[in-house]
Amino acid sequence: MDSSDQTTAPPRPLRPRTPYEALGGGETIQRIVNRFYDLMDGETQYAALRAMHAADLAPMRRSLAGWLSAWAGGPRDWFEENPGKCMMSAHRGLGVQREVAGQWADAMARAIAEVGPADRDMGKLMAERLDMMANAMAATPE
Repeated sequence: MDSSDQTTAPPRPLRPRTPYEALGGGETIQRIVNRFYDLMDGETQYAALRAMHAADLAPMRRSLAGWLSAWAGGPRDWFEENPGKCMMSAHRGLGVQREVAGQWADAMARAIAEVGPADRDMGKLMAERLDMMANAMAATPE
């Protein structure tokens, strides 16, 4: 067999980037979360949203960063620490009103735009999906 008959294995396809990677990983997500809670805590337009939270936001900062990381395809620690927990059902009992859902979505969109990923298209997609989720959590009038 001469060397011209040898075939090489086709190259392995590259693993697609996860949204977590495209967003910039845990560091970017933590910046987004910190800016989100700073906005919520410091701006009166988010007063109704802020009123739904405890005085100490540190546990929520950790939880949201963990959840966003896992949701975007990063480390799944949040899901492992909260087996069976679903964001939609976890918020259902809180009676989230449309106004508050809108405040959450607005503060998150601002945080993503201000400190989010270099990939602005990915940031916009993230904000759009989170807006849809926040509005889906809003209690519907009966």
